[in-house]
Amino acid sequence: MNQVFCQSCGMPMKESSIFGTELTGEKNKEFCLYCYENGEFKQPNMTMEEMIQFCIPFMVEEGIKEDEALTILQKSIPYLKRWRKCHPISEPKIVLKDGFTFMGINTRTMNAIEATPEGVIPSMWEKYYTGQIAAQIPNQVNPQHTIALYSNYESDVSSEYDFSIGTEVEEPNQSSNDFVIKTIPASNYAVFTTNQGKITEIVPMAWIDIWKWFETSGVERTYTGDFELYDERCVDPDQAVVDIYIAIK
Repeated sequence: MNQVFCQSCGMPMKESSIFGTELTGEKNKEFCLYCYENGEFKQPNMTMEEMIQFCIPFMVEEGIKEDEALTILQKSIPYLKRWRKCHPISEPKIVLKDGFTFMGINTRTMNAIEATPEGVIPSMWEKYYTGQIAAQIPNQVNPQHTIALYSNYESDVSSEYDFSIGTEVEEPNQSSNDFVIKTIPASNYAVFTTNQGKITEIVPMAWIDIWKWFETSGVERTYTGDFELYDERCVDPDQAVVDIYIAIK
């Protein structure tokens, strides 16, 4: 199950008692009771920057250093529904995709780490491009395609997983000590297409929408391998469009 976060302050909402309320008394599953009550925000004129500063002391009480709390909030608050600048992504397409072989660089991480200054995904992208990794991968199916792969999940979205950057390859005749090789099974996928914009903004925003979609859709993930596909539409990183494939039952 995906973790539900308040789409105003980012607080985890593990119990329905924390949900905000509508005028009818109905629970609102998007906003917490500290931000939203009786169908409206308690502090309707609060800015995003004020919300970040408001949340810092609560995170410090939980043992997080003030500078780390600021970094975490700056990386998460702008993508929440109340503050985001673009519309949510559209409903996904459901497609069946054959299995494929992936080759690239690999690390181990989890979403809780990626929300902190210790997150490794940005440094992996830097390593991929500065090290010219794409040029070193043999037998590529499509050299114009870069894949960011999420695989080998420990359990679900809250657990550890492998994060890899590379591409689809023909069946390799030998392994390389420098790269990981992964076999991704055939699967049905829910394919989400991001809004057009800056890659570093549209992809995190899309993941927020994806987690929310799975909370309400009733569709179950298999965690057999999910990936972001960067193709010809990403030539301009400031006006990019990315497809995100989520394996489903």
